[in-house]
Amino acid sequence: MTSTASVPLAGAAGFAPAETDWAAAEALVRALPPSGRVLLICHVNPDGDALGSMLGFGLGLRQFGVREVQATFPGPPEVPEPFRGLPGLDLLVPASAADPAPDLVICFDAASESRLGELAGRLSSAPAALVLDHHASNLGFGTVNLVDPGAAATSVVAEQLLARLGVVVDPAIAECLYVALTTDTGSFRFEATTPAVHQMAARLLATGISPGDISRRVFDTRPFGAVRLFGEVLGRAQLEPAAAGGRGLVWTFATLDDLARHDQRPYVLEALIDSVRCTAEADVSCVLKQTTPGEWAVSMRSKGAVDVSRVAVTLGGGGHRFAAGFTGRGSAEQVVESIRGQLGAALIRPGG
Repeated sequence: MTSTASVPLAGAAGFAPAETDWAAAEALVRALPPSGRVLLICHVNPDGDALGSMLGFGLGLRQFGVREVQATFPGPPEVPEPFRGLPGLDLLVPASAADPAPDLVICFDAASESRLGELAGRLSSAPAALVLDHHASNLGFGTVNLVDPGAAATSVVAEQLLARLGVVVDPAIAECLYVALTTDTGSFRFEATTPAVHQMAARLLATGISPGDISRRVFDTRPFGAVRLFGEVLGRAQLEPAAAGGRGLVWTFATLDDLARHDQRPYVLEALIDSVRCTAEADVSCVLKQTTPGEWAVSMRSKGAVDVSRVAVTLGGGGHRFAAGFTGRGSAEQVVESIRGQLGAALIRPGG
């Protein structure tokens, strides 16, 4: 699919969509006929930003007057427990039931087509595809691309487009966008948290949503089995002070057997990286989560000395300077060795 909008190069932090890009995106939505069918897609194993941005925008489309809206994601149709209270879940359909030929496809929080799994073919089956994202590694795979690596979350892009469409953000839309914003900023702790992020949060809170209830549901509630699982996985963590040019690497892994032994679903492991990244002696932290025998979903974080997006892109993934991921293959040690081999080249030089 040929892009009609400017797109950033990998690592081009700070690049923002041009006015022509916003106008083209708005035109795609406004051109929909009354009976137009829209399919919303987010990435596999959706996180809070992917689901929140997608569902919030879907509710906004309903308010705009689009009657036929479906939302979906690749893989098993299972919404992670922390997000099962989100408004707009009635928009969701399994990937197998997604409209095969919608009038418009809108993708959320996916840096590449590969993150759309079996749904990637919908991009070519629709007359147009609109991509909303904030990953610097996104090279633009839609007809129109709203990719802003300077945005703290994809929900920032979604809110701006909803405003251009004249959609009034009500409490349901606000809750979705707030969950997206808080999850991708680590409850406003990460470097991407700017004054504009707090201003957006204030606008969403002004609709009457409860940040306390949302935070308890999303961040502060997990099964006891997950607590036991975290203890076991953290107990096998390895610290390598000499890695990354002496900046240090800490890593651990969780297997399918670990999940089965503690009777837990894979989504509980998404929060594990936060417990690993606090290690004082390591700039880079890494968690390997087994998805199939010999395959791992790899999450990486950096405190500022290493551009982990460069590592991830080299290994077939993507992300941000200080938060990225990829799919690794082989044993856990083999995957970590591939990461070690890239850390030196990804060191951030002074002024870089």
